[in-house]
Amino acid sequence: MNHWKKMIAPIVVTLVITMYYIGIAVFFMKIPSISTVIKVLMVVIPLALAVVMVGVLINRIKEIQGGEEDDLSQY
Repeated sequence: MNHWKKMIAPIVVTLVITMYYIGIAVFFMKIPSISTVIKVLMVVIPLALAVVMVGVLINRIKEIQGGEEDDLSQY
């Protein structure tokens, strides 16, 4: 149960930033006056960043569950 308290902040931050990136992608999909190439770039880049953010969250959860709560101790 103690690990869940330490996972709340990374999960909340990941959800907020992921929703932001998805919102940006949806916003650019709704703009009819921009070219298709720019529209694709402005959708793919935020969605790729959202996927990377989820990957970082998964690694962070594994670190916390493994007892490695302080990353700075490695340096």
